[in-house]
Amino acid sequence: MRKLQLALIAATLLSSCQTAENALTAGTAPVALSRPTASAIADDMASQLVERIGPAGTTTIRMENDSSDFATALEAALRGWGYMVIIDGKTGKDVQPVELAYAIDGIDDQVLARLTTPSIALGRAYTPTAAGATPASPLSIMQRN
Repeated sequence: MRKLQLALIAATLLSSCQTAENALTAGTAPVALSRPTASAIADDMASQLVERIGPAGTTTIRMENDSSDFATALEAALRGWGYMVIIDGKTGKDVQPVELAYAIDGIDDQVLARLTTPSIALGRAYTPTAAGATPASPLSIMQRN
């Protein structure tokens, strides 16, 4: 448990050191997850994110084009909450989408999931199960002003 806490703190600190020019990037080497695990993690993380960003119907989210099970599940979860999701598409000049980056990393026998927007970063560790995944840590929230 102590290793997990240290890993979460290190990941949070390191993720706050990243910079990007008008965009966020997703991790380049995601961990392979089963569809039930990816779906369970995406559903939980999406529910946490929607509590902290603008309301559905007025907020558009832009994600990187990725065919991984997690990206597909995250897109479906956000659409299920009523959000318009754009995958590497162009928007009209009146639409200012929220850029969403995500990363999945393996730590020991657990999975660390992170969602990042320009204003907030969320992270949580999960333990994969046969039916999906269960949270193995509290939600880590970092707000930017």
